[in-house]
Amino acid sequence: MKTAAWKAFRVVLMGSGALALLAAMLFVAGNAWVLTQTQGRIERMLPQCGSEQVGIVFGTSHWTRSGVRNPHFDARMSAASQLVHLGRVRHLLLSGDNRTRFYNEPITMWRELRERYVRDEDMTLDYAGFSTFDTLARARDVFGVERALLVTQAWHLPRALFIADALGLEVVGCAAPTERVDGQWRLQAREWVARVATLGDLYLWGREPYFLGPLEPLEIAPSAWELPHEEGRD
Repeated sequence: MKTAAWKAFRVVLMGSGALALLAAMLFVAGNAWVLTQTQGRIERMLPQCGSEQVGIVFGTSHWTRSGVRNPHFDARMSAASQLVHLGRVRHLLLSGDNRTRFYNEPITMWRELRERYVRDEDMTLDYAGFSTFDTLARARDVFGVERALLVTQAWHLPRALFIADALGLEVVGCAAPTERVDGQWRLQAREWVARVATLGDLYLWGREPYFLGPLEPLEIAPSAWELPHEEGRD
């Protein structure tokens, strides 16, 4: 009896081990697939980022859970403003979470960028960018974006680019230079999981954005140096 029970236990144990090994292999393969499909389109030197009419800036919290300013937010705002001032992008789509009136990522980004001398007419706010997928789906289906420069951290860009590819957008990535912070390994580990989950979203259960709405094409204003200047005035 004991021998039969031990044999059954060994079968279960071996089966569990095989499943765990298969899951690990799929996890690694999924991440490798996302990375190999996107790494060639990520520029890590801000001045060398390509030029596009539209830059999509992904929202994140202004503050960390410990109550200090989020360096990832600051880096994205710095990169976005520099891209505008360098003439790399003409219009910024600021997309983030606004699930409640107490938490509004797009407004926070808008205020921060105004302080960095980005004009109001060069920014559009997307209040329903609840996730990377939602931001990109809405950029296409609500704001009529076909090509864009994606602005976020280097570890986030592979997933963002991969989703954009699946949605038929023509995109390249511009990494926001960010200093390493305590606990960054947790962010990167979460991103590894998110990449694999994204494959399920795109190819298994057909994820749809949480909220769309009517088409609102972006209105791209002339750059400051393209505006007509009056001549003959002192």
